[in-house]
Amino acid sequence: MQDNQNPPAQKTPDATSQDTPGNAVPIRMRLRLHFGDLLMLGPGKADLLEGIRDTGSIAAAGRGMSMSYKRAWSLVEEMNTAFRLPLVHSSRGGAHGGGASLTETGEAVLAHYRRLEAITLQTGQDEIAAIEALLAP
Repeated sequence: MQDNQNPPAQKTPDATSQDTPGNAVPIRMRLRLHFGDLLMLGPGKADLLEGIRDTGSIAAAGRGMSMSYKRAWSLVEEMNTAFRLPLVHSSRGGAHGGGASLTETGEAVLAHYRRLEAITLQTGQDEIAAIEALLAP
């Protein structure tokens, strides 16, 4: 379930520079938030959350990122432990199969993270252009 304050998260598009007409240079930004020793939230965990949301499976989300199930599950446990409420709900397989989904908190964290990426990229465009102008041709 999702409320209006937390629209579906979407990956932030890469910025592009238009130095020469028809010559767009993609610029990637990788935002990592460090919450002391409690949690580091960055693009990998955000992509994993998106994969779980989109596939309904921790294993499938991990495979989509060339990550082992064990590693994907470890990251999910790390996130679930760090937040007051879990971000991912999972059920074991069986006759009807298992699965995973983002909780309302998981959807909110993902949406906030993706919006922060977009805001940072948009607000930093002048600084990004200034750095880019200093690159060798």
